[in-house]
Amino acid sequence: MQGPFVSRIMLLELLIVLLALAFTFTNGFQDASSIGATFIASRSATPKEGMLLVACMSFLGAMLGGSAVAFTLAGLVTLSSTEETLLVLMVALLTASSWNIAAWKFALPSSSTHSLVGGLIGAGISAAGTGNVNWGFGAFLSPTHELTGVTLVLFFFVASVMIGFFGSYAMHRITSIALRNAQKTVNKTLIRLNWIAAAAMAFFNGANDTQKQMGIIALALVAASPEGLTGIPFWVRLACAVLLAAGTISGGWRIMNTLGNRIFKISPVHSFDSQFFSAASLGISTLAGAPVSSNQVISMSVLGVGAAENPKKVRWTTGKHILIAMASTFVVTMAIAALLYRILAPFMGV
Repeated sequence: MQGPFVSRIMLLELLIVLLALAFTFTNGFQDASSIGATFIASRSATPKEGMLLVACMSFLGAMLGGSAVAFTLAGLVTLSSTEETLLVLMVALLTASSWNIAAWKFALPSSSTHSLVGGLIGAGISAAGTGNVNWGFGAFLSPTHELTGVTLVLFFFVASVMIGFFGSYAMHRITSIALRNAQKTVNKTLIRLNWIAAAAMAFFNGANDTQKQMGIIALALVAASPEGLTGIPFWVRLACAVLLAAGTISGGWRIMNTLGNRIFKISPVHSFDSQFFSAASLGISTLAGAPVSSNQVISMSVLGVGAAENPKKVRWTTGKHILIAMASTFVVTMAIAALLYRILAPFMGV
């Protein structure tokens, strides 16, 4: 019995690694590509230049961005059985990847981050009930008000979106006043600043996004290895970095069009104001170890700049669709993952 059991565990582990890497690729065109949206739509860079910059900086962010987010994700669900753990991870990845592809098909910048978190929690609940999920409510309500687990994810979900919208709104108000008498030549300076802001945003996006997949792979390696794991192996980090960059270059144009052209007409100053607070929000969240959605942050910052410029020129219908996709991601992916786990568990002998 030991031989077939080990073989099955190794197969599940291999499948999870492959799914995690495939998810990283879809993450590239779902999340990372949105970074180039305002940058390119404002004509601060050509599409080729913009996406190459985003891909390169996302790669560097993935390689140099630490592991805090990875360990946050790895601590969301705790299961006693190796096979249960591996099946939960597989279901979470299948759910999140399907959500990414569906959102891309409809050109909606939804959150691959929260689809993965929702899938992980939904499958975990289906496997072993709510008690095995690190909700973090008790720690938050304690005298120290510590942010952990699901509470940490939800807190930074709200905070990052609020920073993106209101920060960009205030930023554009300030720059509008500061540049009200400026000559058109100021656009040359703004374009240079856009390159810096886009590079910073891509770096933090790469650091935050790939750590989620690293966390999943680390969980799979720990579950299947009695020796355990103390850090993220270099090959995991490198593979995730390469696939995120490749996904960014290859498939993000549909979502880029939604953010760059379908909300309102963007100029270099709009792009800079949006990117400045998006980068700040992503950077703060990454340093805090919180998995957040760059798509949601960027979407809300674009809406914030548009509202500050002229609310009447904003296509609020597109914004409404984006908000609906944001709000529904957690709930829908939790439900799908819970159902999928129930369907697959008997076939996997769990």
